[in-house]
This record gives sequence, structure tokens and C-alpha cells, in this order.
Amino acid sequence: MAEPCSGNIIFITDSYKVSHHKQYPPNTHTVYSYFESRGGVYPETVFFGLQYILKKYFVGSVVTKEKIAEAKAVYDAHLGPGIFNEKGWIYIVEKHNGRLPIRIKAVPEGTVLPYKNVLFTVENTDPNCYWLTNYLETILVEVWYPMTVATLSRAFKEVIIKYLSETADNLDGLPLKLHDFGCRGCSSLESAALGGAAHLVNFEGTATIAAIIMARDYYGCPMAGYSRPGSEHSTMNTWGRENEVDAFRNMLTQFPNGTVACVSDSYNIWEACGKLWGEELKDLVEDRGKRGVGPLVVRPDSGDPPTTVVKVLTILGEKFGTTLNNKGYKLLPSYLRVVQGDGISYDTLGKILAHMKENGWSADNVAFGCGGGLLQKVNRDTQKCAYKCSYALVDGKDVNVFKEPITDMGKKSKKGRLTLEYDNGQWLTTQEGTGNPDKDQLVVVYENGFLIKDWTFNEIRTKAEIKLVKSS
Repeated sequence: MAEPCSGNIIFITDSYKVSHHKQYPPNTHTVYSYFESRGGVYPETVFFGLQYILKKYFVGSVVTKEKIAEAKAVYDAHLGPGIFNEKGWIYIVEKHNGRLPIRIKAVPEGTVLPYKNVLFTVENTDPNCYWLTNYLETILVEVWYPMTVATLSRAFKEVIIKYLSETADNLDGLPLKLHDFGCRGCSSLESAALGGAAHLVNFEGTATIAAIIMARDYYGCPMAGYSRPGSEHSTMNTWGRENEVDAFRNMLTQFPNGTVACVSDSYNIWEACGKLWGEELKDLVEDRGKRGVGPLVVRPDSGDPPTTVVKVLTILGEKFGTTLNNKGYKLLPSYLRVVQGDGISYDTLGKILAHMKENGWSADNVAFGCGGGLLQKVNRDTQKCAYKCSYALVDGKDVNVFKEPITDMGKKSKKGRLTLEYDNGQWLTTQEGTGNPDKDQLVVVYENGFLIKDWTFNEIRTKAEIKLVKSS
């Protein structure tokens, strides 16, 4: 199947926008728009993903006469003849060599700031292309997805930090405490790549190969995430129920060094933990500790997550013993851990960790894997993302453009040219051109077909990092 829209930037919009060049007032020269999270589930937003869109769709001579001809044929059939702005697009080819005459200023990727603040602005740099600013809205707004996943992933991280701080001696294991298991549940590989990379802004654990390739190709990170050998039910169940212990033994012998994860609930998770791992294979499991080669990670994959995790820990603790850390919480031996990858969401994560704490278990014993709850259970309204025009230059006059619907004042938009200022730990979006340009945190990232700022993944991670207080 060919790439959607044949890589033609003229197609990456909504149908009705094709007619908008005819709808602006006469002598419009500039259209200036902005993007923001105007509310939402999480009070702070992590900005991430615009650079991918710019590199993939905007950089270089992206408009050609061949693409214009293709678009004209489609739009004449789709909307009717005479609607498509053929003249405007040909102007871009002839005047700008097919490069888009727009300027985009954005907050640095990885920045964490309260919602209701401007995140990026867009304006045309050629007065003949005033219509282009909002023609590009559709693809630019799709930054909502990686931005929202990065925001959600960071919210997961805050919960994990809370319980590690309360029940663990340190936060050393934090980067690998939440793994992305979501690739197969995504609507497309592009979604998996974008969402998976957004998660890796906050963590280093992933099973989504597309995400590490995304971070490598678009953000200059040679390796953004890590995984380990792990089983699935097919590789365990083909041994047969009567040979489940042999399937488990095979995992230990095939992967004698490093962390290895084994799904253990194919038939009877309690028996698997107590009799198989805890008795028949106990010497092999303990040998990993003697050799210091990395833990066996037992994976339950069914049942009520809070109840199941605590019962698995209890059975393993009875068989292998436990120690108390400096905060008085139980720890399995270092060669044995648990990963819970079933039923994980922002809500259930906190419930599992709270139930563990109530039963005296340190959060250090467990890591988590999250699929749909991380990459799919979000939408544009999670953080109420919107792109609105706030300023225009019409017939030589400045016009503050805004909407203020009486039926929903939450959709009231901002007015005029905007700046994003940061002072004494506070963020402020100023409107109507009243801000101080010297304090503006928005930087030019794209102009007239060229990427001006190329953020690295390490820079983004540093900006998004939660300031940690060492446990004592």
C-alpha cells in the first residue's frame, strides 16, 4: 500500500480548508495562529513530537507542479471545479522553489508547562500566502498525540516515584519501571512509533521497535530504549501443560545471563510460582543470584492486578525468602522480580502499588508493562488541544482575531500576537502583542522550508525530567 496522501503536502488537510483561500477578507496579508492545550485531564503538558512532523512533511521543496496537478484532479472531483487554489500553490513553486513560506515558533520539546499556554505559533512569511497558515492546521494539530502520550507517561512516572520514595531505598530502578507494550494495539505503525517515542521521553523500557527507530531517525538518539528476552503463551504452551516446568527450565538455560521474563499464568499461576519456580527450579533460579547474571522476572498476565501481584509476591517470598529494606518493606532476592503487564492504566497502577504498600511490599519488586492504556486510551480532548487564529494583518491594519462562544467559554481563544514568558518559576502567555520579546520562550524551529532547530532526544529528556529528591 502506498503512503497515505502519496507524500503530497497539499492532501494533508481537511476538505473544507481547500476553499478557505476564498473566504478571508480582501487584502489579507498575514494570518497568525497558535496551538495550545486549553485544559484537560493533566494540569501540566509535556510538549513533544512537532519535530517529527516538520522533518517528515515540511522540510525541503515539498511542493511540485506534479503534486499540484495531482491535487487539482482530486479536488475538482471531490469539491467541484474552481475551488482548489491552483494559482496559490504554483506561486509557491515558482517563487519559493516549492518550500513552504511559513515561520513556526515553538516551546523547546520536552518542556513541561501548565495547560492554557501557547505551545507554538505559525504565520506566513509571504503576504501572498496568507491562506497557508491554517491550511496546515490539520497535520500540525496531530502533535496532540505524541504530546499527550508524553504527558500521560510522565503522570505514570510521578505515581511510581511516589511509591518508590515511600517504600524503596532508592530510585535507581525508575527508568525501567514502565515498559511500553502497546505496538500491536495501535491504529498504525506511525502511531506506535510516535506514541512509543513519547513514552521514551520519560522511561527507557519498551517493546516497540518502531519507537526506538523514530527516536534514532528524527531525534538523533542511537538507542532510546531497552528490553530483554521474554516468553509469550505460545512459546510456553506448545510444550504442553504436563511439560510446563520444562518450558520454564528452557527459559533459564537458553538465557543464562541477563534479565529474562517468563509468563507464568498459562494454567495455574499459584502452582507455577510455588511448585515450579519455588521448588522444582529453585536451584536454577537461585544460581542466577550466585552468578550475579540478572534476575528471573515472573509475569502474571490475568486476574485482578492488585490482588494477583501481591499473592504472587507472597508465594515467591515464602519460597525464596525476603529481606527488609531500610524503610521496613519486603524485598524478594535480587535475582527474582515480577512484571505486571495486564490491565495496566494510570488508575490501576496506583491501586497495585498502594495494595503492595499496604501488604508491606516495596515497589522495587515490580515493574509494569502498559499497552493500550499508554498508547491508545487518549484523544485530542484528553488535553483539549486546539489550533486557532489570533492575529491577522488586513489592508495594512492589525486585527486581533478570537472567538468567545457564549455556549462554552472554555473555548474562548487568545487574541493577537502571543509570547510565552517564564519568570520566577511561573509560565505566562501574553496576548495582543503586549509581551516582552526578550523573555519569549518560543524559538523559531522552522522557516521557509528549513528546519532551524533540531532538538536531540537527550535534550528533550533532560527538559522533561522530574526533579527527584533522593530517598533517605
